[in-house]
Amino acid sequence: MKSILVTGGAGYIGSHTAKALAKAGYQPIVYDNLSKGHRWAVQWGPLVVGDLSNRALLRETMQAHNVSAVMHFASHIEVGESMINPFKYLHGNVDASLNLLEAMQEAGVRRIVFSSTAAIYGDPVQVPMTESHPQAPVNPYGEAKRFVERSLHWYAQAHGFRWTALRYFNASGADPDGEIGEQHDPESHLIPRIIYAALGQQKSISIFGTDYPTPDGTAVRDYIHVVDLADAHLKAIERLAAGAESIALNLGTGHGHSVREVIASVERVSGRRVPVVEAPRRAGDPPVLVADSTQAQQILNWTPQHAAIDDIVGTAWNWHTRPAAHS
Repeated sequence: MKSILVTGGAGYIGSHTAKALAKAGYQPIVYDNLSKGHRWAVQWGPLVVGDLSNRALLRETMQAHNVSAVMHFASHIEVGESMINPFKYLHGNVDASLNLLEAMQEAGVRRIVFSSTAAIYGDPVQVPMTESHPQAPVNPYGEAKRFVERSLHWYAQAHGFRWTALRYFNASGADPDGEIGEQHDPESHLIPRIIYAALGQQKSISIFGTDYPTPDGTAVRDYIHVVDLADAHLKAIERLAAGAESIALNLGTGHGHSVREVIASVERVSGRRVPVVEAPRRAGDPPVLVADSTQAQQILNWTPQHAAIDDIVGTAWNWHTRPAAHS
């Protein structure tokens, strides 16, 4: 059984990918400092509690478990926080990733799938956005991810690394089996926050901007189910194992949903009314962000299986309303 090191594997996307790896016959080795991840999310292999700053532990973990490749999810992920604390992102995310790459080099591991982001593109100049879209990040979070992508390029040049960078749009939903799901503190993602409002766990959901040039005036985003993201990571690691070249790929459905459409979906799925407060636009929020994932579909032979918004919302609702799901 081939072992895959999954950094940040106790987190949202990492844990779903660890489950996908295990179902496909791999042994996920989760490496997580548990600052944001959860022990209960590690169910399909061993957990090594450690920080990416500990290069010796990273190297020892890879060697002890005979790791053949790495999936790198661990990072700070709050765009808003990155604007007020750029050091945490430009230093933390970059240094951690470089440390991981050095540990891989020392351990003789040469394949990596990197959790990147559509935030490396910045404001859209074309929609849908292809991989050749200009890269002009508008926040330190996106800037740091872009730097790590460039670092992968140079490690490939210097050390023969082969890599895939997967640029997600809006990760959403939860494991259909109800074993794991999304739990951030604080929660900044739209769908769980709308669910909290539907459940009365927060007073209302704020719509930031109702005057965008979109059909209903609210911002449109491409929501991609976390299980589909996990499937793309699995296909990416198998492609690298087969000797394929390095590449960066977008992951999305190619279809956008407005904030009002997502609220309406939660109301349909839950049978509850969602209290709404309309607020001014937030600086830096583009009207529309939608992926062109044609390359991922062709190169990875990957197709999103949970693209319908009610499907995405339904799995999230089931997760958040399950009494023992995240105790």
